[in-house]
Amino acid sequence: MARPTMEDVAARAGVSRALVSLVMRGSPKVSAARREAVLAAAAELGYSPHAMARSLASRTSHVLGVMVSDLHNPFWAEVVDGLDLYARAAGFELVINTGGREPARERQALASLASFRPAGIALLGPVVPSASIEAAAREGPVVLVSRSSRLSTVDTVNDDGRTGSALAVDHLVSLGHREIVHIDGGNGSQSAPRRTGYRLAMRRHGFEPRVVPGEYTEAAGAAAVRALDSRFTAVIAANDLNAVGVLSALADLGLRVPEDVSVVGYDNTWLAALRHIGLTTIDQPRHEMGRLAAEALIARARGEAPNPARLVVPPSLVVRASTAPPVSRR
Repeated sequence: MARPTMEDVAARAGVSRALVSLVMRGSPKVSAARREAVLAAAAELGYSPHAMARSLASRTSHVLGVMVSDLHNPFWAEVVDGLDLYARAAGFELVINTGGREPARERQALASLASFRPAGIALLGPVVPSASIEAAAREGPVVLVSRSSRLSTVDTVNDDGRTGSALAVDHLVSLGHREIVHIDGGNGSQSAPRRTGYRLAMRRHGFEPRVVPGEYTEAAGAAAVRALDSRFTAVIAANDLNAVGVLSALADLGLRVPEDVSVVGYDNTWLAALRHIGLTTIDQPRHEMGRLAAEALIARARGEAPNPARLVVPPSLVVRASTAPPVSRR
């Protein structure tokens, strides 16, 4: 199939080629309604002008830098997918790297992205110090996904972690669970609000919170379960990847899910939906978060958003086969 052209986009959107060109250049002269129509047509057709060529011609960058904290976590792949879809429709292309959830490596990754002179940089779940983020924001637009910030020069996109954890606790309590353990995400992005939400919800129900140290990894989930005694009937994992480790460790201990222990994850990645896993989890709208990050970054790059965006998406509970009423373990 031939690569779609600007004329194809114009025909699909019912506008002139000149107007499509204005949209792709980020012109403020186009109305919001017409811009959305053109971007929707471009996304549907898979049209994307060559960003590097346009950058050289116009001396304006149409490249967005993206630093992903953890390439092993499928959550971030889905966020990038949403970010890329909107960015390409708006005439931008992505340059992606990772810092491996290590502050020193993330600083290097930021410097590497800056060398491309991008229109803006999206940091997905960064652990780099705030000073490094502030320094990057002095050079151009920056948006954080799954990390909060008070910097007036930085946009943020997060889910409501407190509410998400509360949904998990409420679900398990409604099933009759009382001894509910939360495996913490450590220094990972948004682990603090999830931890707070769990504690508040447990106390609201009159139960004692029990937080076990962990990280957003499969290995940490398995290690946390092996460190527990038998006084628990349900586990709220730090994220879906962590929950996979929990499921593996429980199987090694001869415990059945959900007959002996119920397990809830967080993120609702494709892992959770696999039939042999069937994980009850808290959904973060990954594609939507990516789209919002791209929108905020591009609006800032075009000078259309003088104030910082503080975008919060609502989480929701997705019930699958890993939770059930507790059965007394012998």
